[in-house]
Amino acid sequence: MSTTFLRKHFVQELDAVYEAFPDEKYVGFQEMTKPIILIRDPQLMKNIVVKDFDHFVDHKEFFSVEFDPLFGGSLFSMNGDKWREMRTTLSPAFTSSKMKFMFPLINEISLNNIQYLNDHEGEDIDVDDIIRRYTNDVIALAGFGFQVNSLKDRDNEFYKAGNGIFDFDFRQRVLILLEAQFPQIIKKFGLRLFKDSIYDFFFKIVASALEYRRKENIERPDMIQLLMQAKREWKLEELTSQVFIFFTAGFETSASSLFMTIHELALNKTIQDRLYEECRQLNEEKELTFETISELKYLDAILNETLRIWCPAILLDRKCTKTYELPPPREGGKPYVLKPGDIVYNLVNQVQMDSKYWPEPHKYNPDRFLDENKNNITPFTFMPFGVGPRGCIGLRFAILQFKVLMFHLILNFDIVKTDKTSDPIKLQTRTFNIGADGGTSVQFKRRDPK
Repeated sequence: MSTTFLRKHFVQELDAVYEAFPDEKYVGFQEMTKPIILIRDPQLMKNIVVKDFDHFVDHKEFFSVEFDPLFGGSLFSMNGDKWREMRTTLSPAFTSSKMKFMFPLINEISLNNIQYLNDHEGEDIDVDDIIRRYTNDVIALAGFGFQVNSLKDRDNEFYKAGNGIFDFDFRQRVLILLEAQFPQIIKKFGLRLFKDSIYDFFFKIVASALEYRRKENIERPDMIQLLMQAKREWKLEELTSQVFIFFTAGFETSASSLFMTIHELALNKTIQDRLYEECRQLNEEKELTFETISELKYLDAILNETLRIWCPAILLDRKCTKTYELPPPREGGKPYVLKPGDIVYNLVNQVQMDSKYWPEPHKYNPDRFLDENKNNITPFTFMPFGVGPRGCIGLRFAILQFKVLMFHLILNFDIVKTDKTSDPIKLQTRTFNIGADGGTSVQFKRRDPK
């Protein structure tokens, strides 16, 4: 209840349970009226999400299609064979060849942000705002084929839709509570999570794109095109749901990784300077391309360290689809049998912040993820994008989106902490997403060319 009424973030509630049972492989957890098994042990997580995946194929139902037609009908919410078929349909959107094609487009959008920051040098910048505008523009292009510049056209429909999705108000939180505990009330009164304008926007824009492309015989390298070319004839509602989940994942999840990284770099000048040297050296020797960006090993380590401490995944939920016996939770304990329909939460954030696996877990230290140190990482204690067949389908896209912008930011600007930059960072509780309490505010000061 404290999460619903903004007193705590859900991560903090899970932290308390995790820390209370340090010797258990799993513990019971009551989510309102629903029992959940919280998995604390990395080896057991491996079994659930990879080795014995056929017993845990599905996610739990967060929102029904009636309550939220977009999220409820998305790849994330699909089950069984329908999920497998849609996953196969969408996978080609995220191959290396598709990412290579998207690179110059993402690069161009990144440079829009650099120009904006040049025009506002020395000002306190609301990082959350400019980063969401960046991810909005990238997703609008990659998912829908629409080119927008949210830094100039600040009230464009895509950006307004994105903010409308994630800025949950008290009414929406109450509705989520009702959907979880009393779904019959939601169905009886026809209640839905978002305003009609949100649903109308996505359904209309996908329908118009489909009609225009079929009529004019136009092809574009984006998600809508892949869905049009699928062997199966998907309904408009199903097509729209897939583009919607791509939009929401890219708009907020990728954004949180970026602004939390910028916040950490403002607080850790030595790490920032080291990253600058890596980016400067690449820039002097080579052109930034899809191929050369993979050479930025320290940037990759920085992304991973941000995702370790400030992971937007929070947990990997799975619904048991076939009877499964969990080993005893502790020495001398008894096994526990999961039945079809039972839910388990594999605890990502808590394991990634456990000193048993990560020395000085609260210290921002990207060196953990350098090649020479990767062997020290206990398997399945770092899963920011999930693993196994239901791992994040957009992993490559999210990483590319992050790296391109961070390269240009660090190459051009020194990220400077101000009086408004919170130190240490505290987790905000206003939304379910990961972000700094009070937001992230820094200054970007142009670097002197060397």
